[in-house]
Amino acid sequence: MADVQAYILIQTEVGKAAQVAKEVRDIEGVDAAEDVTGPYDVIVRASAGNVDDLGKLVVARIQAVEGITRTLTCPVVHL
Repeated sequence: MADVQAYILIQTEVGKAAQVAKEVRDIEGVDAAEDVTGPYDVIVRASAGNVDDLGKLVVARIQAVEGITRTLTCPVVHL
């Protein structure tokens, strides 16, 4: 199990949510990607070895997917 998990909330261009979720699902480190309704269009569950690797996953891989307009990364904390 990875040391860092996060939910990544994604806004997409109109009509692109299903395609974005499908593409993001195939990225290594992404555990799940689901289309949702509300202020965000796709919610991703991702994991990485550390916070730096998580940042690289989001910036270099996920944000590079065509159709994404904005992301919000929410790291999971264990209180």
